[in-house]
Amino acid sequence: MSCNCGCSSENNATDAQGLQITTREQATPLSNQTEIKISGMTCGHCVASVTEELKELAGVQNVDVLLDAQGISTATVTSTAKLSESSIREAIDEAGYTVEAINA
Repeated sequence: MSCNCGCSSENNATDAQGLQITTREQATPLSNQTEIKISGMTCGHCVASVTEELKELAGVQNVDVLLDAQGISTATVTSTAKLSESSIREAIDEAGYTVEAINA
């Protein structure tokens, strides 16, 4: 693999300053996103309850909730590792709502 930086070496694992180069295939993702469809949420308090429970899961960095008070709300969870479906369902159940779907 060659690059456009002007170096003359292909497949060089270390650059001129001694920095380690890792190809995309070998790199570890910095975060995972999980989208959760949730029914039963109708207000800001519902959003706060779900957010609080999901943030307690190990590795969770951020929770964004799009409230649909008339239907299915969506929570997008960013985490350092893939979350187990059972832990997600447990957290949403603890908050008092129903998981309709989980897309990791």
